Amino acid sequence: MNERIKLLAEQAGFQYIKDEGIGWAGNYNASLPKFAQLIVAECLGIVDDAERGGSNDIWDNAVKFIRRDLQEHFGVEE
Repeated sequence: MNERIKLLAEQAGFQYIKDEGIGWAGNYNASLPKFAQLIVAECLGIVDDAERGGSNDIWDNAVKFIRRDLQEHFGVEE
């Protein structure tokens, strides 16, 4: 598993229990929505980085639309 994904899972409240053969454990009702939020926030951060690297208005507008569409699709508010 990607190290960044592992870190986000831990931030969401999941714990990796290697010794017991369980794998990931935690309160799924609380941790899973938080994990999803963290992943979407990470994606929005990447989009924000792309916007800062833009070279023209067309690029900047496209990135803004992508960010808005991701937020709407996943129901994430600022």
